[in-house]
Amino acid sequence: MKFLLLSCCAPCSCAVIEKLAQEQADFAVVFYNPNIRPEAEYQKRRNENERVCRLHDINFIELEYDNERWCSLTQGFENEPERGRRCDICFEMRLKRVMEYAKSNGYDAIASVLGASRWKDLDQVNRAAQRASKQVGIPYLEIEARKDGMQERRLQLIKELELYNQKYCGCKPTD
Repeated sequence: MKFLLLSCCAPCSCAVIEKLAQEQADFAVVFYNPNIRPEAEYQKRRNENERVCRLHDINFIELEYDNERWCSLTQGFENEPERGRRCDICFEMRLKRVMEYAKSNGYDAIASVLGASRWKDLDQVNRAAQRASKQVGIPYLEIEARKDGMQERRLQLIKELELYNQKYCGCKPTD
């Protein structure tokens, strides 16, 4: 099965990318994160993510940076807490766009590391993915990136690779 892995950042995806590469999975990493602000922050995260992919000889795909669309969709939810309604909208928007790309570019499914961080609700990500999957018709592969030593490996790789490790999810609705 040929699939896309939606990555929000190198710290969240590094252990998953390493594991999938070791398993010789047929995948590419896609970076679609219009929620990240400011744009300079977006570029730092993109560059680090691309660097991790190069280390494992994994194809890296960057989709458009459409922060205006993200802002429009999340308008009115600027004061929502982490794991609130804004996250529902954001996850679904990003997952749906990646599924549309997958469908039009010969991929069989997508997966993501959007729930890798302890700050995120994995069930919330998976629910958003299922909604997007029903709309687009591309399956979503659930990945657990916190258990079975993955969290520990992720922290180890962040140190070993000296990855840029941001202090916030990406959205700063009150710039």
